[in-house]
Amino acid sequence: MNTAIQAALDHAVQSLQSQGILPSDWNNSSTLTRTKDRSHGDFASNIAMTASRAAAMKPRDLAEKILASLPEVAEISKAEIAGPGFINFFLNADQRFAVLDQIQAQKDQFGRSQLNAARKIQVEFVSANPTSSLHVGHGRGAAYGMTVANLLEATGAAVDREYYVNDAGRQMDILATSTYLRYLELTGQQLIFPKNAYQGDYVREIAQEVMDRDGQAHVQPVAAVYRDVPEDVQYADEMDADGNKIVLSGDKEKHIDGLIHNAQQLLGNGYGVFHQAALHAILDDIRDDLGEFGVTFNQWFSEATLTEKIDEALQTLDQRGYLYEKDGNIWFRSTEFGDEKDRVVKRRNGQTTYFASDIAYHLNKLQRGYTDLIDIWGSDHHGYIARVKAAIDAMGYDSSKLTVILVQFVSLWRGGEMVQMSSRSGQFVTLRDLRKEVGNDAARFYYVMRKSEQHIDFDLDLAVSQSKDNAVYYIQYAHARVNRMVNRAAEKNVPFDRNNLSDCDASLLSLETESEILAKLAAYPEIVLRAANSHEPHQLGNYLKELAALFHGWYNLDNLKVLDDQHIALSQARLLLSINVQQVLKNGLTLLGVSAPSEM
Repeated sequence: MNTAIQAALDHAVQSLQSQGILPSDWNNSSTLTRTKDRSHGDFASNIAMTASRAAAMKPRDLAEKILASLPEVAEISKAEIAGPGFINFFLNADQRFAVLDQIQAQKDQFGRSQLNAARKIQVEFVSANPTSSLHVGHGRGAAYGMTVANLLEATGAAVDREYYVNDAGRQMDILATSTYLRYLELTGQQLIFPKNAYQGDYVREIAQEVMDRDGQAHVQPVAAVYRDVPEDVQYADEMDADGNKIVLSGDKEKHIDGLIHNAQQLLGNGYGVFHQAALHAILDDIRDDLGEFGVTFNQWFSEATLTEKIDEALQTLDQRGYLYEKDGNIWFRSTEFGDEKDRVVKRRNGQTTYFASDIAYHLNKLQRGYTDLIDIWGSDHHGYIARVKAAIDAMGYDSSKLTVILVQFVSLWRGGEMVQMSSRSGQFVTLRDLRKEVGNDAARFYYVMRKSEQHIDFDLDLAVSQSKDNAVYYIQYAHARVNRMVNRAAEKNVPFDRNNLSDCDASLLSLETESEILAKLAAYPEIVLRAANSHEPHQLGNYLKELAALFHGWYNLDNLKVLDDQHIALSQARLLLSINVQQVLKNGLTLLGVSAPSEM
């Protein structure tokens, strides 16, 4: 419906331009939105206010001229000026009921469109280092990324979901060496496990798998592994004024790097056994965890495959004059593109940096022909955005194609107290733990119910409660309630066949609340499009909460009987309204990755 109104407004603008009232080059940036108060009509446009300066007229005076230039629109009963210059449009009664026919005709396709059909979008999300199980913070990125991709796909875009596997960096070497040290312990050798190694029990489990398969084929003397390795950090028993342990001596970074070097030299090709065992064990765990969470990817992209692309990216930057040598390192002139300082892309030892890999990865993405790239990162990567965009521009591409969305941290609360998220022992609250406690539905819903840049306080008690304060339960209950209504209709001998609705007379829905529900249903396609284009799933979540609240409120109205065997036609009309509410709730929940149960 808003398309017909917008077309009428465009016609009015063209008419005013031909009369010289509006400049011929005036760009229409006005908005057409549904009204919150139905006494103000069904739609409102601010076009007179946005065009008033260009027309050199007061908004209300210009609004009068726009109204005079509007062509007739069959679905509109009237249009009037309100406030400082809004133009309010009122739909005729038949048009308000038309949404019911539309929903029944389109079913699970209602709300979907092809408005973004020209876009080919890659959404990269989660991309956690494969060094441990996913924690609750990763879960938010997973739910958010998957839902954004779902929404964009629902508006016609071709969407690829991608996970970037950091399988070639230092953290993987730390994990591989940690696994090897646990393997040596299994042979009975004694060692002091490094403070900067991975501490979790899962490392022992991976080491045991290697032992079970290969036996002692990879054993080296512990003394050889620790030979000439710098001292590990030694702490004092007391803390400093900031609550940090006081360092007495040693360096945990140099210590673990020395162990990595020795393990690689001693094991040769055997080092890859531990690297690959750790990588595959944890990556398989991540895949399973995300799959059970309803989060899937078109591609798992390996950083290790980027060697040639790194050379290509650095060569391109060099040819374009954006690399230079200083102190033996190769630097990228990122300050020329707004970054706060230049960045090293290759160290004096010939090794490229993680940033160089990221440049190459984004070059690879751009060469795949996407119209839009969406990267979803943790909020601690804020400072990384400028340098990545700088590299894209420096290579001759358009960095505006890249949108980086930062996802804030998550705090868990139980019984009014914050849950401890992690500890030095390597234990933390995993995504799997959270899903086991509250279920996939609550996790998926509450993860996306705030803007990505806002911190989430996840109330575990609320997420499992069966009350209207638990939004996901309240929405699902509305969906299930409709099935119960249809079943009770059969018990009361109220004829109703949801596959044959020709006998239902929607015009009998005369209550104000029923009109509000109809208007809310009609708004659903606009909400989906808006949530997709703004990358804000919470808009859809809030819409579903509001629709469920309207439905429950209507059902619980005093003196209202949805099912009345003395008024069969009215009962049928109200059942018709109910099954359409149910359909829209299901459509929205599906996009959010939440189930729509038949009974509760």
